[in-house]
Amino acid sequence: MTARLLHPVVFLLGAPLLLGVVVKVKALAAGRKGAPLLQLYFDIWRLLRKEMVLSRTTTWVFLAGPAAGLASVVLAGLFIPVGRVEAPLGFTGDFILFAYLLALGRFFTAAAALDTGSAFEGMGAVREVTFACFTELALFFSLIVLARLSGSLNLSRMILAAGSGPIPAARVALLLVAASVFLVLLAENCRIPFDDPNTHLELTMIHEVMVLDHSGPALGAVLYGAALKFFLFSSLVAGLLASALPLGGAWGWGLYAALLAAVAVLVGVVESVMARLRLVHVPRLLIGGGLLAAFALLLAVKDMP
Repeated sequence: MTARLLHPVVFLLGAPLLLGVVVKVKALAAGRKGAPLLQLYFDIWRLLRKEMVLSRTTTWVFLAGPAAGLASVVLAGLFIPVGRVEAPLGFTGDFILFAYLLALGRFFTAAAALDTGSAFEGMGAVREVTFACFTELALFFSLIVLARLSGSLNLSRMILAAGSGPIPAARVALLLVAASVFLVLLAENCRIPFDDPNTHLELTMIHEVMVLDHSGPALGAVLYGAALKFFLFSSLVAGLLASALPLGGAWGWGLYAALLAAVAVLVGVVESVMARLRLVHVPRLLIGGGLLAAFALLLAVKDMP
């Protein structure tokens, strides 16, 4: 019971720290000192104390976007295990709700962008939902593979038991799924090579252009929701890899923390050595992620009883 109570604490409080690791890795790769690891905490706190400026053309949809986006990712995160601890929420078939909670947050974010009447934000919303068609395909293929490997339709058990099978093909399938989910992580969190979170050119933005008109607490909610979403997918990748080495107690938590940090470092390295893809090439890479999961599904179906 105590471990389950620890889950929301780690998820809700530790998420901004993980993005701080990414920023620090990118700074070190560029030969700079970079911002402190806790900078995002300071930024969110600063935004919460600022006044919010609203355009006269916006409606309640504009304010509902950050709130619904944050609420949906918080709820989705409660279905993902942290460490070797099952998630606080879970039931048979909950992975479908998990996927569509993320889609719900995306819908409200895009709707808030369209509500501003800005051509740039509308363009970003169109790109976001277009690429989401490909990321959802890869995500669902990956979840189906996990259901096959674990023999369960409960998301926590799907992740925790995915690597426990003795068949070598199952381990290969697990690695393919982890690679596919990592690509989904980059796309869903608008990281390079799919998007550049630090760009200031509206014509090339995807996610960032949708939140240009947000300010104050609303922008703080957007930043916090983005940190939670990054932690959610990073935890999913780390949990999949940790399932192949089912350690318990402090060793299990240590392995999970190390893998979580490794995912953040890998994202920072990818963003340091790669450039952003042209928009026409983004669907190809996302389709490649879906194919990785599809190959994993073939392995899981063919070689497992």
